[in-house]
Amino acid sequence: MDYLPVFLRLAGEAAVVVGGGQVAARKVDWLLKTGARVTVVAPELAPGLALRAARGELTHLAQPFAPAGLAGAAAVIAASDDPGVNAAVAGAARARCIPVNVVDSAELSSFIFPAIVDRSPIIVAVSSAGASPVLARRVRAQIEALLPERLGALARFLGARRTAVRRALAPGARRRFWERLINGRAAGEVLVGNEAAAAATFARELRARGDAPGEVYLIGAGPGDPDLLTLRALQLLQQADVILYDRLVPDAILERARRDAERVFVGKETGDQTQQSRINELLVSLARAGRRVARLKGGDGYVFGRGGEEVEVLARAGIPYRVVPGITAALGAAAAADIPLTHRDLAHSVTLVSGHAAAEDTLDWRALARPHQTVVFYMAVAQLPRIVARLRAAGAAADLPAAIVERATLPAQRVLRAPLASLAALAAREQVAAPALLIVGEVTALAAAVARAPLAEYAPLAPADCATIGAVA
Repeated sequence: MDYLPVFLRLAGEAAVVVGGGQVAARKVDWLLKTGARVTVVAPELAPGLALRAARGELTHLAQPFAPAGLAGAAAVIAASDDPGVNAAVAGAARARCIPVNVVDSAELSSFIFPAIVDRSPIIVAVSSAGASPVLARRVRAQIEALLPERLGALARFLGARRTAVRRALAPGARRRFWERLINGRAAGEVLVGNEAAAAATFARELRARGDAPGEVYLIGAGPGDPDLLTLRALQLLQQADVILYDRLVPDAILERARRDAERVFVGKETGDQTQQSRINELLVSLARAGRRVARLKGGDGYVFGRGGEEVEVLARAGIPYRVVPGITAALGAAAAADIPLTHRDLAHSVTLVSGHAAAEDTLDWRALARPHQTVVFYMAVAQLPRIVARLRAAGAAADLPAAIVERATLPAQRVLRAPLASLAALAAREQVAAPALLIVGEVTALAAAVARAPLAEYAPLAPADCATIGAVA
């Protein structure tokens, strides 16, 4: 380890920056955030620094560097564009035992600036010891993506309640309580900005002495690609004790969950009318046993995922729950297939339809067959011939563009495009299997047209041109 990672307290302390350019301005920004009293030594200042000086946020000494200017400093930064000046600053600081950083010169520095993730009072610092600042920034970006934006608010919320916990719980019980709180509902409420609800939850759980019930996370897993999980989904998957998942959730997404979490497959078989009741009972019983349960659904749980039914059951049982939206299959499949669901010239609305409703014939087929819209049928493979026939009978043109997106966003994705009248035959010939979505509307021809014409030559396809479009793998 080339450097000892430490955090230097500079609030109210003097800090000197030598140099008045943009690099110096970035260092001044960090120093001011710590509450340091900053003095900038430079004949001239960049506009941003000059504005700060005019506001009284820093002191400007419009003169060349002199070692006497370091008197009383707790930290020094050399950020001039003159290497000789920077070396002189470093020598003067070391002679006075003052920590010094020389920009882009680790050998002259006694400390270096890491790449910083700022969720004050939570601070994460990443350093490559000067070997590769770009790599350190890359690691910083990856860490920052995992940390909730309001993590600092959570730290302040917890810090304000340390005394109450110390008074209420014995030493051995405090750590367990804090772990439960940080991974539980109260923390989640702070992270979404509802601190009043978090305070009520905290008080309730403190009275319960750690015996509060568990909770359920209703998580939309998206269309299949694990990189399309939301950050909130990933964070809660890392907290869950048990994961109930359906058949549309691939292994790659389950691997993002906590390693020691119990995984329970609860996928429904076709025609099984009792499995949902068993899932509801399992959600309630596990939560009442104090478990944190992730109900992981493909797509979005509130779009043909029975999430509303499960939330009703949890609410009646008094089980706390959180809903995390996912990228629903229609959005994921359309984006992966380069199909815009709306288009100023071609589609003014989008309708999402369940294939089960098509099977039960409870749909307004005339409304679905109207032009200038996009209709997306979920779970449509088994009902494809029936859907096509009903749309045609309701007035949809035989050459209306349509597409099937199979296994959207996954490596095995296929996109088949054809006029509506011939789509069912194409799907049968290509042996399309679930999961697959049917998208009907002029927009489905758009991506194919763009792919086969230079961008400068592209013009929107007329419906009559769509008959030439076949399958695209």
